[in-house]
Amino acid sequence: MTSPRSGAARLCRGLLLGAAIVATPCVAAAGAAMDLFYERSVMSAADARCGLFDPGVATALDAARIQARGAALRAGATEDSLKAAEQRARARAAAVDCRSTDVATAAGRVRTAFEGYSRLTRLNYPGDMSEWRADRTISRQGPLWRLAQSVSFGWDRMIIGLAGKEGQGVLLASASFADGASPYAVRLVMRDQTRTAGPYLDRRQAGGDGRIPLPSRMPPRSATRVFSIEARSAASERLAPAGARSALLVRFPAAAAEALAALDPREAVMVEFVFSGRDGDAVRRAYVEVGDFAAGRAFLKAASR
Repeated sequence: MTSPRSGAARLCRGLLLGAAIVATPCVAAAGAAMDLFYERSVMSAADARCGLFDPGVATALDAARIQARGAALRAGATEDSLKAAEQRARARAAAVDCRSTDVATAAGRVRTAFEGYSRLTRLNYPGDMSEWRADRTISRQGPLWRLAQSVSFGWDRMIIGLAGKEGQGVLLASASFADGASPYAVRLVMRDQTRTAGPYLDRRQAGGDGRIPLPSRMPPRSATRVFSIEARSAASERLAPAGARSALLVRFPAAAAEALAALDPREAVMVEFVFSGRDGDAVRRAYVEVGDFAAGRAFLKAASR
């Protein structure tokens, strides 16, 4: 039987490894990613029970846990296996003595592991097709992108993500249209988790590298939910796509950001721009990889603690 001390030592080594790769979320094997997710879940649960960490470390640890969860899913882990790992982690944390030397040692190593993380201001989260770019510097010259993904669709370009002067910001999209057209409606379309059991990933459309095109990661229209915009305006130069002479800026409701963060990192969402035409409405669609949006948002949250 493994002693509690040797188990704690292995846990600490895993957490230190996880912190070392926090800026490199691609994990080759589902088993390795699952181990990181389990280890971070144990310490998060132990913190919730024992109050081990200050808010900054706790938030950083949670961001790393979310990132490991996404890496495990992309490496082939199932939702059921992740739920089982979470249950094991909570059970293990519930059994520890909060005042024990093992817990104190593990907590100290977590603090050391995430000390550098707390000082990071920028971090990229690569996905299969795109990446999220996180920036938690404080701006005194107006809003900037806090978490952003750039998208090209046809001749048009878009940036979508969270923007603001500090903190997490709000969910925005900034789009530039090559022909100068202006849409009369913009909507964000994503899977409705109340109508579905999991993501729609049409592997029949995968290329030779095994990657599924983003349009093939969207569910049927009947299984989606739609968010309309709350406001629209001209985008500032700081928020417009690079080199754009002009761009439309739209704001989505806070509920849209929450729903996006709750999706599977392997799936996609869609922004539809609706234009009036002689023969009826014309729709241009921009596809966005969900990826590590949730982990990036947690990274921004850590800056506000």
